[in-house]
Amino acid sequence: MGNSSLIARLKSVTLKNIKNVGYGRIELPDAEKTDESSVLGIYGQNGSGKTAVIDALEFIQQVILGEKIDSKYSELIKSNEEEAVIALEMIVFDAGESYGTEYVVAFARDPELGIVINQETIYRKTENDSRKINFITYKRDDRNNVFTPAIHLEELVEGNQDMRMDLLVAKRLSEKNNCSYIFGEASRELFRNIIKDHKNNKYYQYARLILFMWHYIVADLFVISDTHSGMISAKVILPMAFRLEDGEHMRAKGSLAVPMTGPTELSDKEYDVLRHILEEINTVLYTIIPGLEIGIKDYGPVLRDNGEQVNRFELISIRDKGIPIPIRMESEGIIKIISILNALIHAYSNPSICIAIDELDSGIFEYMLGELLDIFHENGKGQLLFTSHNLRALEMLNVENVVFSTSNENKRYIHMTNIRETNNFRNAYIRAITLGGQSETLYSETDSLKIARAFRKAGRKLRGSDG
Repeated sequence: MGNSSLIARLKSVTLKNIKNVGYGRIELPDAEKTDESSVLGIYGQNGSGKTAVIDALEFIQQVILGEKIDSKYSELIKSNEEEAVIALEMIVFDAGESYGTEYVVAFARDPELGIVINQETIYRKTENDSRKINFITYKRDDRNNVFTPAIHLEELVEGNQDMRMDLLVAKRLSEKNNCSYIFGEASRELFRNIIKDHKNNKYYQYARLILFMWHYIVADLFVISDTHSGMISAKVILPMAFRLEDGEHMRAKGSLAVPMTGPTELSDKEYDVLRHILEEINTVLYTIIPGLEIGIKDYGPVLRDNGEQVNRFELISIRDKGIPIPIRMESEGIIKIISILNALIHAYSNPSICIAIDELDSGIFEYMLGELLDIFHENGKGQLLFTSHNLRALEMLNVENVVFSTSNENKRYIHMTNIRETNNFRNAYIRAITLGGQSETLYSETDSLKIARAFRKAGRKLRGSDG
């Protein structure tokens, strides 16, 4: 599907019963502008719902891709709750016009499959109309309808009973494969045929939007979870988020996992991708880490046991054209920057690309973190959503670019209020933690005396066990 004229921007993410979030909504600033960056940081106490946003985006990414839903996502559902809901709201810019769209998915635990989709809905609203128009709703337990509203089903079918049967088969397949009905492979194929052969079909614009939402997830949304950082911290795998383009079209996008423990092997195709990633990274890396370049120590082609020829190599770090060292010898922060830099380069100049990163500050020197955020915020075009503990960002970003998690699980995210431009945002946050003054409590207070007493008590128990 050609989408060169379409741009999407993530506007908001809403969570209901996700992990420890009863209800929470975040909204990205400047989402309606395609010539400015849109940056939002999520800050707060440990265990207060920051990572839940990234986990929710990772889940909804898998759903919209049309893949089988991994049973591990049943852990997203808040304990003692039967169902959880995630809503993803976007603004679509299409040939000079813009409109809003929202995808809402409700899912529940299942004793056999681990997790199932109960319901999914896509809404659409025009630029100047606050009303949301429901143009497709799928319900797992609705055996009387393929989907609702009925008027939109009839617009799609146009009296063609074969089409109606194909839609019913797609529904059965989605349930059998435990994937999205709207975005499952069978449904996508039907929508592609509508776009290809039935431009006069009243459902044409709906089908086009559904496929564009799928394309946005495939091509433009990067979700970098805490698993990504964990592999880097262990110095085992370097997961490189990347996007390769051929002119105006995306050639490939994903995460290339490169082992760091020693020489490794990649197929010709993967090796070519790695070379392109490093070429783009090195254009910027030496300005962030002065004199640093990432290279490849090539050991040449080798044969695997099955006769496949692969490339044996090792990633190396070169500083000021000096003696190369294995990439694993670099600090965690430098490896973290390398792992996300290709994605950041593309988001910097492409307004449709959104990167969601958990623990962006992990291992990164706080001054460098602030510089990167400031450059992206002031000069970038894409969107950056991140969680962090390092407060340096509060000195570089505006109030609308930061939300804080609260101790109220039913109003989990808020912006701080009563912050003047002359105030030090970082100091204001510390004051709000200690003195309050915001609409919600930003920190569940701890008692240093109780903590010290608990440490002493634990110490006495240890000494007693030694004896």
